[in-house]
Amino acid sequence: MPEEDLVDVKFRLYDGSDLGPFRYSAASTVDMLKQRIVSDWPKGKEITPKAINEVKLISSGKVLDNSRTVAQCKMPFGDAAGGAIIMHVVVQQSLAKTKTEKKIDKTPKKIVCSCSIL
Repeated sequence: MPEEDLVDVKFRLYDGSDLGPFRYSAASTVDMLKQRIVSDWPKGKEITPKAINEVKLISSGKVLDNSRTVAQCKMPFGDAAGGAIIMHVVVQQSLAKTKTEKKIDKTPKKIVCSCSIL
C-alpha cells in the first residue's frame, strides 16, 4: 500500500483523552473506524460503548455516516496540526429497553371521599 494512501486518525474521547493516532487507508469507512474504537476502548472509563451503533463520530462539526470514507473526512483547507485527522467520539447508550418498558404503578389506589354534609 503506498504511503500517500494512509491517513493518520486520532479519536478524542468525551473526557478529553485521545485514542490513537491510527493509520488507515483512505478507502476505509467510518464503520471500520467505529469497530476499532469499540475494540480498543480504554479500560476503566465511566462510559463504555457495547456496540458499534452506540458510537457517533464527529469531524468538522458533522456527524459522520457509516458509509463515508476517511478520504471524504479530510478537511478541504489542508491538513490539521500534526497531520492527523481528529474525530470526536460520542457514546450514546441504547435507550431501546427503557422505551419498550411501560411503568406500571402496582400500588393499590385509595378511595377517598370528600363529601360534606351541611
